Amino acid sequence: MFDGRLAMPFHTLNPCHILGHVNTHRALHKSRLQPVLAIPPSSILLHTDESGKFPNSKKGSGLRGRDSSDSLLSHENTVGIIGGISVNSALNFLKKLVQVSSKEGKDCFPFVLCSDPVLNKELLSHERNSCPSPRRHNEKSPSDHSAIAENLQNKRVFLEKSGVQCIVMPCHILHSWHDEVSKGCSVPLLHMGECVARELKEAKLKPLEAGSPLRIGLLASNATLAAGFYQEKLQSEGFEVVLPDRATMEHTIIPAIEALDRNDMEGAQNLLRIALQVLLVRAVNTVILASDEMRDVLPQDDPLLKKCIDPLEALARSTIKWAQAAEKGI
Repeated sequence: MFDGRLAMPFHTLNPCHILGHVNTHRALHKSRLQPVLAIPPSSILLHTDESGKFPNSKKGSGLRGRDSSDSLLSHENTVGIIGGISVNSALNFLKKLVQVSSKEGKDCFPFVLCSDPVLNKELLSHERNSCPSPRRHNEKSPSDHSAIAENLQNKRVFLEKSGVQCIVMPCHILHSWHDEVSKGCSVPLLHMGECVARELKEAKLKPLEAGSPLRIGLLASNATLAAGFYQEKLQSEGFEVVLPDRATMEHTIIPAIEALDRNDMEGAQNLLRIALQVLLVRAVNTVILASDEMRDVLPQDDPLLKKCIDPLEALARSTIKWAQAAEKGI
């Protein structure tokens, strides 16, 4: 799937940092990520402590600052990626970058991916414990908000020192900490909600009912809905945001997630279809499917997906636009 310069550990590291450059001409003919394709002289793989801080690099480790002349990290369009609730989500985002780039007949830009299994678990716990399900009342309570923010800030600093010129977080719940992470950031930190709202604004949609506001449905986990960043970004562009009501959350969305936990894909699909239809009958133009868990529940040819927006795709398109502009010096 990936070709070019890529650094990835043979053994488990915490977190894993991947330095890469995707060649879309060959990527489409490969289906698996190879453990190690090549390791640039200046690449580095680091452990973090429990707070997410990176230890001082050892002599000769190769980590360089933003003035590095390294052939990968000195590129003006290098993007830093902070992984979130799952590695699959980050890899799915990379796949979308390849797909969008290949449509334009271009190679993807250089990137640095930071994926931390400890953070994955903390975010999953945070998201799952936001669901009012009696089956989860004995689970570990969510990690402290400020502790996760500090962890993410440390990763942002690492990416800045690695020489990236833009940072993205292809995970919905991570944007609950976007303000804290972006504070003091020396490079652009794209916001997935802004990317979605901008594309919807540019689409110049018309209300489905005359005299009514332009409505956008939002389907997400309790944690993402409670964070409110999608609602804020959409409303700032003049959209009316339609959320699932309590009955829909309790009887379709939460049970759909629980069905996934039981590997009951058919049950999850049926429940998700009901939740989407409930939103669509409320005269929404489209539904933003802002859930890592429910993103791949329905088959790609399901008619309901044509009425949905995947925020990861919007983020991928915005990231590529930024990289292309940076490469041209715009």
